[in-house]
Amino acid sequence: MNYQGKLTGHEKRRIAIIASRFNALVVERLVSGAKEALRLHGIEKNQVDVVWVPGAFEIPLVAKKLGSNKHYDGIVAVGAVIKGQTDHYDLVIQQAASGIGQAGLETGVPTTFGVLTTNTLEEAEQRSGAKAGNEGYDVAVSLLEMIDLFEQLG
Repeated sequence: MNYQGKLTGHEKRRIAIIASRFNALVVERLVSGAKEALRLHGIEKNQVDVVWVPGAFEIPLVAKKLGSNKHYDGIVAVGAVIKGQTDHYDLVIQQAASGIGQAGLETGVPTTFGVLTTNTLEEAEQRSGAKAGNEGYDVAVSLLEMIDLFEQLG
């Protein structure tokens, strides 16, 4: 048998978007992209909750909390970590990526990773709605596929 998630039939879904306030100008555009993707696939505004956290490092803990309460069908995590002159970037993104993945594994709730990792603010702007598309939109669509796939797999 061949399984693949579908992008239809999501009208009754409850979705959480966890967003980092750090680099808020970029992240607000990621949140808008995610909301737009969900809306285009039949999910109403009142079925989407946005939870703002201080930074990308804090996303995993909230993802685990929201996944554990089983109120949501899926979770989108968005943020922007821009490389500076210190090792802080590497530490934050490694913990954010690992923790977001772990939250999905531990709770069984599909969780997608939309935390931008860029060298410059300009690159982050490009990936949050300019020439390179909107990563928030893309990971929200991926989430819907994963939710449907999980249902098919039982």
